[in-house]
Amino acid sequence: MRTVAEAWQAGRDHLAALGIEEAAVTAELLLRHALDLTRTQFHIARNQPVPDRARDRYLGYIGERARGRPLAYIVGHREFMGLDFLVDERVLIPRPETEVLVETVLELLRGATSPVVADIGTGSGAIAVSVAVLRPDAPVVATDLSHGALEVARANAARHRVAERITFLAGDLLEPVIGGGWRLDAVACNPPYIASEAAAGLPREIREFEPALAVVAPGQGESVHARLVDEAPGALRPGGWLVMEVAAGQAPRVVELLEQRAGYEAVQVRRDGLGWERVVAARWPAGARCVGIDCGR
Repeated sequence: MRTVAEAWQAGRDHLAALGIEEAAVTAELLLRHALDLTRTQFHIARNQPVPDRARDRYLGYIGERARGRPLAYIVGHREFMGLDFLVDERVLIPRPETEVLVETVLELLRGATSPVVADIGTGSGAIAVSVAVLRPDAPVVATDLSHGALEVARANAARHRVAERITFLAGDLLEPVIGGGWRLDAVACNPPYIASEAAAGLPREIREFEPALAVVAPGQGESVHARLVDEAPGALRPGGWLVMEVAAGQAPRVVELLEQRAGYEAVQVRRDGLGWERVVAARWPAGARCVGIDCGR
C-alpha cells in the first residue's frame, strides 16, 4: 500500500469482501478525505506515495465504514440540492429523494411574494437552507426537538450565508411555530415514518448510527403525519400548503388522513426519480377561517 493507487485498491478490496456497496467509490472518497484531495488531484496523484499520517487516517476510515458507520458521517458532509451540508450523528443524512420535497415547495410557491416557509424537524437544515438559498425573498422558520440538530442546522445556514433569513426554534413539530404566532405559506416536513415495530429490520447503518428520533415514528408509520395534518391549520395562512415526505407505499394512507380532516383541498402526490410516491401535499383553502393564535403575523 505504498502509492495512492495501491491504497485505493486495498481499501476497495477490503470493503468489497465485506459486502459494502459501491466499494470502489467509497474507498476513493475515504482516501481523498484522508489526503485532502479533490477528485482531479486524486487521479493526478495515483502513483505518488501515501504519507504515513494520511495512511493511518485512511485505515481508520476504512475500519469505521467496515463497522457500518455511514460514509457521510465519516467524511462529515453530504450534498443536497447542489449544496454541501455538514452532517454528523446528531442529524439524519439528507437523501436525494427528499429533494422532491424541496422542489414541490418551490413549485407550489412560484409566483408568491416573500412566502414564509417552515421546515419542521429540520435536522441538518437541508430543507430550510435549500429553500432560503433558492428563494432569496422567502423568510424561513426551522424547528427541531433536538438541540444538537439545531446546532448543525445553524452551522449549515451560516455556511451558505442564509442564517439571517432563517429563524430556528426548539420544540415539538409545529408547537413553537404556532406558539410564536407565525403565519405560513408552506409547512414542509420530512417526518420520521418508520413504524416502531419495523425499526429492528432497518439496515445496520441506519439502525445503529442515524438518530432514532428522525427515523422512527411513535406507533404507526403515519403517526407524525397525522399530527401535522391536525396542527398545520393553526399555522397556515389561507391558501397555504402542507407538504410532507412519505415512505414508499405510504402515500395512500397519508392522503386518506388529509381527506378525513375537514378543510384541506387540492391533495396531490409527487413521485421521486425512481418512480416511488414520495411527497404528499395539500392546500388549506384560500377562503378558510384563520384558526391560529395570531392571524395577523
